[in-house]
Amino acid sequence: MTICSNKNPTRLADTLYDDMWLPEETIKVRQQVRKFADEVLRPIAHELNTTPEDVEKFPWELTKKMGEAGLFAIPFEKEVGGAGLEFPTLATMVMLEEIAYVSSGVAAALIDVQLILFGNTLKHAQESVKKELFPKLISGDIVGSFATSEPAASTDLSVRALQTIATKVDGGYKINGRKRWITNSPVAHHMFVLCKQGDAMSMLLVDMNSDGASVGEPDKKMGNYCQLTADVYFEDVFVPDSNLVGIEGKGLKAALTSLTLGRVGIGACGVGMAQAAFDFSADYMKQREVFGKPLSQFQYWQFKWAGYASELENARNLYIKAALINDKRRPNVQGMCAMAKLIGSTLPGDIARDAIQVCGGYGFVKELAGDGRQFPLEAIYRDCKIGEIYEGANEVQRMVIARQIFGR
Repeated sequence: MTICSNKNPTRLADTLYDDMWLPEETIKVRQQVRKFADEVLRPIAHELNTTPEDVEKFPWELTKKMGEAGLFAIPFEKEVGGAGLEFPTLATMVMLEEIAYVSSGVAAALIDVQLILFGNTLKHAQESVKKELFPKLISGDIVGSFATSEPAASTDLSVRALQTIATKVDGGYKINGRKRWITNSPVAHHMFVLCKQGDAMSMLLVDMNSDGASVGEPDKKMGNYCQLTADVYFEDVFVPDSNLVGIEGKGLKAALTSLTLGRVGIGACGVGMAQAAFDFSADYMKQREVFGKPLSQFQYWQFKWAGYASELENARNLYIKAALINDKRRPNVQGMCAMAKLIGSTLPGDIARDAIQVCGGYGFVKELAGDGRQFPLEAIYRDCKIGEIYEGANEVQRMVIARQIFGR
C-alpha cells in the first residue's frame, strides 16, 4: 500500500453533498476558486501551513495572483470594481470553504480579514477613501487589517474594556493605545482601528506608514502560521477627518457588522478544513488493510464517518443559509451567523482528531523523512482550534443563540 499525500484527495462532498440550493453564479464561483486552489495554492500550501510565522514568508506573490484571478472582486459591487454578484456574501463564504480546504491560514488572512473584515468595513468609509483603496484591494496590491482586540478587550468590546483612545484635534484625530492579536498587522498597508471617544467608540482608518504607528514581531502561535498576528502600538498617530468610518461615536456598530459576517466565514473555513480531513482519512481507510481487510470495512469507523458526513452536511447548509439570509436582508441574521460559526468551527477538531487516530503515523506526521512525502492532518488539527476562539468565542455564540430563545 502507498499512501500518496501529494495528489488531490477524492472530493467526497461532490457525491455526498448536492449544491442544488446554490444559485448558478455561486456554483461557478466554487468551480473558479477550486481550480485556483488546486493549481496555484496547493503546490505551496504545505510550506505555508507548516512554516512558523515570519514576515519574510508572507505570500505576497500569492496575494497578487488572487487579485489577478478575480478572487478579491467576488464580495464587492461593480461600482467599486467588484464582480457585482447577486449573492456576494454566499459566494464569498463558498470561496472561503474552497481555500480553507487547502490552507486555513490563507483563507483567514487573505479572505476573512482582507475581504470580510477590512473590505466590508471599507464599504462604509467616506467616498474619497473608497475610491482610492478599493481598486488596490481588489487587484491584490494592498493588504488590509482590522483592529478591535486589545490586551484586555477581545470578546468584551465595551467602552469600559477598550483602552485605545482617539482624541479630536484640528483636521482629524490622534490615536493612542495598543491592539493585540491583529491579523495581517506586520504587513498591512492600512488598518481599521476601533477607538474609545469618551463614552462611545469610533472606527478610524490608519495609514500604517503614519508617524507613531508601529507593529511588534509576529506572535508564535499553535497554528495558522501564515496568518500573521502581532501587537500594534499607536503614539499620537494622526488620522484625518476623511478617515472616519460612518458616524463618530458609532464605531462599535461598524465593527460588529463586519464581525457578524466574519463569524459565517469562520464557519465556512471550518467546513473546508473538516472536509479536507474527512477526505484524506477516507482515502486512507480504503487503502490501509488491518487483519486482512481494509479499515473502511470496520463498522466502528464506518459509523464514525457516516456520522461525520451528516454533520458536514449540516454545517455546510448552516453557513450557506446564514450567507443567504444576509444577502436577502432577512431578519435573525445574528442568530444564524452564530449557529454557523458554532457548528462549523467545532466540527473540524472532531473530525481531525479521529482522522489522525485512524491514519496513525500518517496522521501524526507532517513529512515522512524516508521519502519526503507530506501529510496534511497535523496542520489541520493545529489550525482548526482558533476557529472556536476568535471573532467571538463559541461561548459567546451560545449566548447569542440563547437570547433568540429566552431574550436578554
